[in-house]
Amino acid sequence: MTAFQKTYPIHPGCRYPHGATLDDDGVNFSLYSRHATSAELLLYESGAAEAPFQIVRLDPESNHSFFNWHVKVLGLPPGMHYTWRLDGPSDAAAHGWRFDPAVELIDPWAREVDTRFWDRSLTLRTGPVAHRSMMAVVMDDRYDWEGDHPQRIQTQQMIIYELHVGGFTRHPSSGVAHPGTFAGVTEKIPYLQALGITHIELLPVMAFDESDVPPQVADLGLENYWGYSTHSFFAPHPGYCVRGNGCKARDEFRDMVKALHRAGIGVILDVVFNHTAEGGATGPTLNFKGIGNETFYHLDPADLSRYRDYSGCGNTLNANHPFVAHFIIDCLEYWVEEMHVDGFRFDLASALARGEDGEPLHNPPVLWGIELSDALAGAKIIAEAWDAAGLYQVGSFPGYRWMEWNGRYRDTLRRFVAGEAGLTGEVATRLAGSSDLYAANLRHPINSVNFITCHDGFTLWDLVSYHHKRNEVNGEANRDGCDNNMGWNCGTEGATDNPAILALRRRQAKNHIALLMLSQGVPMLLAGDEMLRTQHGNNNVWCQNNPLAWIDWSCAEDNADMVRFVSGMIALRKRHPNLMRRSFLAGQRKAGEALPDIAWHGTELDDPHWNASYCRQFAFTLGGRIAGEPALHVMMNSGAEGLDFELPHFANGQWYRAADTFRAAPDDIIEPAAQPSVAATHYHVAPRSVVVLEFRGDDSP
Repeated sequence: MTAFQKTYPIHPGCRYPHGATLDDDGVNFSLYSRHATSAELLLYESGAAEAPFQIVRLDPESNHSFFNWHVKVLGLPPGMHYTWRLDGPSDAAAHGWRFDPAVELIDPWAREVDTRFWDRSLTLRTGPVAHRSMMAVVMDDRYDWEGDHPQRIQTQQMIIYELHVGGFTRHPSSGVAHPGTFAGVTEKIPYLQALGITHIELLPVMAFDESDVPPQVADLGLENYWGYSTHSFFAPHPGYCVRGNGCKARDEFRDMVKALHRAGIGVILDVVFNHTAEGGATGPTLNFKGIGNETFYHLDPADLSRYRDYSGCGNTLNANHPFVAHFIIDCLEYWVEEMHVDGFRFDLASALARGEDGEPLHNPPVLWGIELSDALAGAKIIAEAWDAAGLYQVGSFPGYRWMEWNGRYRDTLRRFVAGEAGLTGEVATRLAGSSDLYAANLRHPINSVNFITCHDGFTLWDLVSYHHKRNEVNGEANRDGCDNNMGWNCGTEGATDNPAILALRRRQAKNHIALLMLSQGVPMLLAGDEMLRTQHGNNNVWCQNNPLAWIDWSCAEDNADMVRFVSGMIALRKRHPNLMRRSFLAGQRKAGEALPDIAWHGTELDDPHWNASYCRQFAFTLGGRIAGEPALHVMMNSGAEGLDFELPHFANGQWYRAADTFRAAPDDIIEPAAQPSVAATHYHVAPRSVVVLEFRGDDSP
């Protein structure tokens, strides 16, 4: 590092690129603000400094071009911290302006941040006393990727594993050297490989405000654990770093990505562009409010001091304003090009479909800009296709390449496995890729991300153990979290020692996993479900940075049979290309094929009794798509009585039992070489169970 000086010479600098850009001569700083009338750049030696060592007052003539303030500080070394102060008109009600020259602002384009001294309760930082603001850090962007590049796994082959970076390894049982960090995730790569997943989907890792919680939640010592409160969209969250704030967080994130890629695992980021950590009118000013409040947020035209809220978090990003759309796409391209991530899941993505007037757009510029970006062409883009104000777009999200969290799949499968009758037709549609949602607008099964559970709601074990949520510890009188969970507690609410109920819950969990892995589309698992972790009925642990929300790795030992079952179902899926189709099943036989791509049955062949009010069972047969791929026969019985299912008969071969969720381990999932043959004309499917058979022989269909 260059020797530190107390004063550095300045040059007018350039308006592009935004943020702080280090080169051999120094650092160029550029900040967008359409209506600011003056700007100051405050330089700090470190985040602990109580006062800036240099304040650079920008000249409106030489340091201002169009809507950008810019200056180059010659000789400034990496590691320096900085903030901005802007002045301008302050008329929130009439124009939405919220300029305040006393407030220090963090650069929205900061690649690294220091939040050690941030205090959300203080919204003004004045004079030479401790500023307590967030600070951006000037960093050297050089990094040795050692030939790494984003993964190019075909979408139909994806198996997503959703995890929280902190909670994945923070529990003492994780056994890692650096719990709760990017490095901790790296240490668990052998486990992820053994499980068989292809991608991890990380809950928010862009720098967020852990103190953004309601007062009654803060009074309990709780914090914003999930991280859906972003303030710095270009910077990794410092709380997930071994070295902490301002100490090359980007390198630690890149080290994790590089290691995952070496193991053949892609990285998807859960990103939160629907709102920011600044909240509503009473929230703090961190960056956007003090830079261009009227540009970045949806404001109420009747009173521009009020924020429209389509996110449920106090504000909504004005994503289809041209500059905000540019900011979002620039950010995504940065994470792909400079951080090598493989895709994004967009939280409350339908908020990004709203125009500047708040109404849904048929062709939202920002969403099409993401879809058509050359830099993002290889990235997976996944929408949570709804927002908090009632806009629900599952099956109709704008664009063609966008994948969607299929909430219809989740709800239908939960109801069926819980034993609700009359759903067989809809369940079949979901298992076959949800053509009712995606076929009409020229999309495909791979547009559907199928899931039973996710971070938001019950874990898998709690889904089969609780009917009612238990969220009292969140400090909101159990009002938070979803009330309609569509699960079944198997006869007793919550914890029990009853062995029959525990065995049934275990079987129900396996049923969910089996159907998920047998479905067309892209399956997603919630981390810890494979080891039956519990949150004791809490279906909204967003504020619980404690063992309630962390993964207890002793569960992997206690429930090793379940981990084995999940891994086995993933392996079964991978060896059957017909479970991973890009096109919809048509029920037709192509030239040279012995079987149609799918045939539907009930307990008798070719007689599925679709949607009969009493029906809780059906079956299907999948023909192989490639040479040597065995046909599959799947039988599902969600009723309380065992039933005999007629089996298809083919010459020159035999059915073999691959999986039966009613059986105890190791007979619940069996590798091909050890599978027992099934010679009978019928198979007895036990109550509440799923059976998978594979057909092999000299002339396998």
